[in-house]
Amino acid sequence: MVSCKTKKHETVAKSSTEAEYRSLSATTSELEWLSHLMNDFHIPLSLPIFLFCDNKATMHIAANPVFHERTKHLRIDYHYTRDKVLEGFIQTFHVSSKEQLADIMIKPLGEVQHHYLCARLGLVASPPIPP
Repeated sequence: MVSCKTKKHETVAKSSTEAEYRSLSATTSELEWLSHLMNDFHIPLSLPIFLFCDNKATMHIAANPVFHERTKHLRIDYHYTRDKVLEGFIQTFHVSSKEQLADIMIKPLGEVQHHYLCARLGLVASPPIPP
């Protein structure tokens, strides 16, 4: 499943790692909501839920509760993801930027990368429109 959401944030991230970690926290919240919804419909859910991220530093922060030097400026509510990793609700995995399927929806891509991601998603790219 791929979920894509855009939201204007009230604060500015000081690094790409911080921005990714905030996004990971929001995704974790959405996953927990979906798991409760599935539970209400009596749909079984196997844990942990796999969460793919293309930022290794973000994954280290989520997994390591003593990574304080680089995270002291993060608000405590963003560490919700760390709690869910330690609890066994989610497990993070690294995915290279080249393999990031969501990029097809949120980034301008070159033709080769666009066709590659379309194929990975099982989509058929339409032929280019002549000028």
